[in-house]
Amino acid sequence: MEDNPVKLMEILTGEKNPILRQKSQPVEHLTKEVRDLIMQMKRIMNDNNGVGLAASQINVSLRVIICEVDNKFYAFINPEIIKFSKETSSLEEGCLSLPNIYGEVKRPEKIILRAINSDGTKIKLKAFGLLARVIQHEIDHLDGILFIDKAKNIKREMQRTGGQI
Repeated sequence: MEDNPVKLMEILTGEKNPILRQKSQPVEHLTKEVRDLIMQMKRIMNDNNGVGLAASQINVSLRVIICEVDNKFYAFINPEIIKFSKETSSLEEGCLSLPNIYGEVKRPEKIILRAINSDGTKIKLKAFGLLARVIQHEIDHLDGILFIDKAKNIKREMQRTGGQI
């Protein structure tokens, strides 16, 4: 797949970027192009030291997200959170699309997710901790929501490295 002639995509940035504010469209059919997109998203996420990425962040308006937590890679197509825990926690988040901006976001600690994986299998996943947070952050992207819309104590810093969602 490394020599796939798919054009190189870059991460869209900016809190006022209209593309980042659009709602993404469902994936109708799992095609080779969708699987190639997932692999390209993984490369882009890893090259930028991220832990999650939504297709909308690279200007592809499809409901596809990926994340890598505890050295396990996940790809979710048409993800939908069907249950949120009542327990919440606040944690500082950042975003590859909003470099050097950080803020505390309160989110449910546990979720149940329904999605399709890259093999085309319908899955239901119970997620908690960082994985649940990253999934919620990325699904927000699919709905045109940025973490700063929910964050408190927003900080804008000159530069920081690693660990951005």
